[in-house]
Amino acid sequence: MDDVEKAILISFDESGAIDSALKSQAVSFCQQIKETPTVCRLCIEKLCFCRLVQVQFWCLQTLHELIRVKYALLSLQEKDFIRKSVFSMCCFEAIDDQNNNAVRILEGGPAFIKNKLAQVFVALVYFEYPLIWSSVFVDFLLHLRKGAVVIDMFCRILNALDDELISLDFPRTSEEMGAAGRVKDAMRQQCITQIVTFWYDVVSMYWNSDPDLCSGVLDSMRRYISWIDIGLIVNDLFIPLLFQLILVDGGSDQLQGAAAGCVLAVVSKRMDHQSKLSILQSLQINRVFGLLTGDGDSELVSKVATLVTGYASEVLECYKWVNTDDAKGVSLELLNEVLPSVFYAMRNFEVGTTFSIVQFLSCYVATMKSLSPLREKQLRQVGQILEVICAQIRYDPIYRDNLDMLDKIGREEEERMAESRKDLFLLLRSVARVAPDVTQIFIRNSLASSISSMSERNVEEVEASLSLLHALGESLSDEAIKTGSGLLHELVPNLLSTRFPCHSNRLVALVYLETITRYMKFVQENTRYVPMVLAAFLDERGIHHPNFHVSRRASYLFMRVVKLLKAKLVPFIEKILLSLQDTVARFTTMNHISNEFSGSEDGIHIFEAIGLLIGMEDLPSEKQSDYLSSLLTPLCHQVEALLINANVLNPEESPVKVANIQQIIMAINALSKGFSEHLVTTSRPAIGVMFKKTLDILLQILVVFPKIEPLRNKVTSFIHRMVDTLGASVFPCLPKALGQLLAESEPKEMVGFLVLLNQLIRKFNTSMHHIVEEVFPAIASRIFRIFSTKELPSGDGISSEEIRELQELQKTFYTFLHVITTHDLSSVFLSTKSRGYLDKMMHLLLHSACNHKDILVRKVCVQIFIRLIKDWCPRPYGEEKVPGFQRFIIDGFAMNCCYDSALDKSFEFHDANTLILFGEIVLAQKVMYEKFGDDFLAHFVTKCFTSAHCPQDLASQYCQKLQVTK
Repeated sequence: MDDVEKAILISFDESGAIDSALKSQAVSFCQQIKETPTVCRLCIEKLCFCRLVQVQFWCLQTLHELIRVKYALLSLQEKDFIRKSVFSMCCFEAIDDQNNNAVRILEGGPAFIKNKLAQVFVALVYFEYPLIWSSVFVDFLLHLRKGAVVIDMFCRILNALDDELISLDFPRTSEEMGAAGRVKDAMRQQCITQIVTFWYDVVSMYWNSDPDLCSGVLDSMRRYISWIDIGLIVNDLFIPLLFQLILVDGGSDQLQGAAAGCVLAVVSKRMDHQSKLSILQSLQINRVFGLLTGDGDSELVSKVATLVTGYASEVLECYKWVNTDDAKGVSLELLNEVLPSVFYAMRNFEVGTTFSIVQFLSCYVATMKSLSPLREKQLRQVGQILEVICAQIRYDPIYRDNLDMLDKIGREEEERMAESRKDLFLLLRSVARVAPDVTQIFIRNSLASSISSMSERNVEEVEASLSLLHALGESLSDEAIKTGSGLLHELVPNLLSTRFPCHSNRLVALVYLETITRYMKFVQENTRYVPMVLAAFLDERGIHHPNFHVSRRASYLFMRVVKLLKAKLVPFIEKILLSLQDTVARFTTMNHISNEFSGSEDGIHIFEAIGLLIGMEDLPSEKQSDYLSSLLTPLCHQVEALLINANVLNPEESPVKVANIQQIIMAINALSKGFSEHLVTTSRPAIGVMFKKTLDILLQILVVFPKIEPLRNKVTSFIHRMVDTLGASVFPCLPKALGQLLAESEPKEMVGFLVLLNQLIRKFNTSMHHIVEEVFPAIASRIFRIFSTKELPSGDGISSEEIRELQELQKTFYTFLHVITTHDLSSVFLSTKSRGYLDKMMHLLLHSACNHKDILVRKVCVQIFIRLIKDWCPRPYGEEKVPGFQRFIIDGFAMNCCYDSALDKSFEFHDANTLILFGEIVLAQKVMYEKFGDDFLAHFVTKCFTSAHCPQDLASQYCQKLQVTK
């Protein structure tokens, strides 16, 4: 073994036994060899005399790279030497005739070496065929008589030619596309007829004695059918041979499947639709239908299923595009003949990935629309399509436990099925529009079959049937559901009254509740079914289901049901509350909140449902107060107890207690959503008093736990709710609430605080003047400690999340200033405590109005200036309300924002938001003229238009437009 061979072996070693430094040295040495002028002769020599496959592979790989990258740089002698050597190796000939010990790669060599040799051969074809090496294929055909080893190599070369150059399954450059066209044209003219003859001769001669060889030949042939003359294959010799191979009893599955693949290639070949139809008719495809009854796991059955479905797709395409009635009749006849087998294959076998079941069925359903009214045969086919859909949406029983427990495997399978079902349910809706009666009858029968079996074993069947009924509801209008059109008047009551034996299964229970909710408008119109709905949600099928995921989802769906039925549930309120006692107890009993519900929004939907029920004015006042008190009192007592004991909490207990408080706040918040402002402030103020007391208690949380973000967020959310619920009566609570929220707020919490203030100002307008005047100095102080007058803080110590939070705070602060100015509160900025921040605020606003990356933020800043000009500037020659403000506006705002920034490259007039900003800038100029008169015009014209060398007449026209435009 010489140094080259040793280096190659070391470089390929993956055992880990070789020292890394030595391996790097070997790789470097091999790379140096590649750069030597004699490398091609070295490679050929090693291929002749070395039997080490690593060396053989390295040499072939090097030759391949050499041809692909440096072909133009090779001498004629080198090209000729490589060509002859590679051809000899592929044809099983010795390169060195004088040495009988020369290695022949095809003799016992592994497949990957032969495939690499084929790649090298194709690289030569790319550059040399047909202009230089015109006889390559004709010469190769002469060597095929040597037998299987050369035939196999020729097939590998044809496959490599397809993979490397011809096939459109891979992205190609324009140069490669041109080379592919050149090669195909030359082969069509010169040798493709001989190659097809070779295919036929080999298959007809060896199919019985060497099926593996014939399978390889047919696999190569399949690749070429798409671009050769179809008449070479579709004739009285080849087609009968292919079907003979497919149908042979006891034959090789691999060979039968390869023959089926060739027939599919014939079927799929692009051509005139009338010609295609004639070929499809001549194939007599019904001969293979009987093979579909075999083992679905066998390669043959899978290939035949793919063939039959591909054939059906092509027939359908022909039906769509042929013009004559006769041709349409023929295609419809062929379609009707093949569809039963197609439906059977879809239900029972894995169909090839190139075939889309949904796409085919969707096209066929669209075709059915043109046949309206449907004939009996088409109606039967609709039923078969529905069977296919039902089979495709059915879960595999092997995942039953995973899906019920919802472990990692179960979640992955549920996600996969959810994605798969999207298109299938879309197809179902199309079928329902074409044949609504057949669809509803199918779903009714499917449900009836599921019910009748009364077995835990039919979980997947029940779930699929219920899912079909749920999906059907998505295709029906509200009016159709209300009136119970079709069979809905039968389906919905049956659904409500049914107790499936597999109801304990998570998937069945969930889709059952979702389906009931989907058809709730039917119940809304037929109130006699309300007790059945309540039973389904309140018993072990819903909220009391043993599976946590089901009970949690049932709480949310029940809340939606209550929203819809509302007044119709008044007679049942007592019964509902009694049934929910144990569920509510999770929140009203100390430390009884489970980890499953901790921090979960779903867990508190039951309180929103109860709030909607007991918040109705239809309820007697005393009962309403009793109901609310029975819920709020224990919840508030629990909070008080937790707050009293907060100082003595064990550190390990603290997170649990915090989670308890968080959950209680969410429950109270959800409960309050059912009570309107009119009810708690006007018709029944005692209810409002109860909520105000609750707010006082919850505000103590901010004192005891001032820095716990989740609690601050939940209390802030409750204050938002109380602003909407209590109206102006919330005012006495606001100073304390806002003071506590402002005390410990970081940038993230400050955003929530400003959002709350914005809500208050928008709701109460100038009534908020005193409160805003009190809190604004603290807000401004904190904001200006964070922001400079120019850019957001940045640097190595600041994370992207912190920057995002600061950006959000800046935007919210500008919105806050905008809300203040647009609600007649700009005098807040001029108070004794706030005036010291006025200069910083003006410069920050001006910088952002001119330079902020977000156009919408710039627009807000300009709008703030417009409002301040209107509020603080008298008409011309009046006394200044804010000394120096007018000069700041003319010298700073007018120049920098209304002129310079509009000329900046960031100002793109094709952008809609930029046009809106420009409109605000123009409005600002009009307001400045209205307030400052000729002082503004003289300054604007002199400083802006003159400095920009704008013609005087254009400047005059602009000023005139500014003065007259309203």
